[in-house]
Amino acid sequence: MTGTLLRTERLVLRRLTIDDVDHLTELDADPEVMRFISGGRATPREQIATDVLPRFLAYYERPHGHGFWAAIERSSGEFLGWFHLRPGPGVPSGEPELGYRLRRSAWGRGLATEGSRALIEYAFAELGARRVAASTLAVNLASRRVMEKAGLRFVRGFHGDWPQRIEGDEHGDVEYALTRAEWEAAAR
Repeated sequence: MTGTLLRTERLVLRRLTIDDVDHLTELDADPEVMRFISGGRATPREQIATDVLPRFLAYYERPHGHGFWAAIERSSGEFLGWFHLRPGPGVPSGEPELGYRLRRSAWGRGLATEGSRALIEYAFAELGARRVAASTLAVNLASRRVMEKAGLRFVRGFHGDWPQRIEGDEHGDVEYALTRAEWEAAAR
C-alpha cells in the first residue's frame, strides 16, 4: 500500500507512522473504546511502541496493498483513530478483513461508515478482492450497524477464541461480508 492515501468527504486515510505512537496510546487508553476489544483495559504505551505499531507498520512492506490507515478529520486535522484492511488468520489475501477503532468524539457521526466504505471500494476496485469481511462481538450493536451501513451483510454467528474474558462474549461473535458480485450489483 506504499503511498496509498484515501480521501472521503470528511476523512483523510493515510499511512500510520512511528510518530503515531501517542495517538494510538491515547486511543487505547479509553475504556469505552476498548470495551469490546479488551474488556476496557488500556494497551500500555510500551506495548504499542514495541509490538502493536511495528506490526501495523510491517504491512506496508507487503505487496498486497493491505494495511492500517490513520483516520484524520479533514476539517480539523485531528487524529480520530484507524482503519485496517488485512487478511485474517488463515484467510486468502483476496478476502481481506475490515476493521476500525475510533475515538469516542468520532462516534455517532457516520465517520466509521464513511471510512469503511472507502476501504471496501479500495479493496474491490484497486486490490481486486473477492470478498471483504468484518467481525465483532454479537453484543457490539454500534459496530454491527457500521458494517450494515457500509454494505456488508450478516453471514454467521460463531464463538471466537478470546484470550481474555470480555463482557458479552458469551453471546458469541458475528461475521458480516460483501462479495465482489454483491458489490458490483450494488454499484450498477
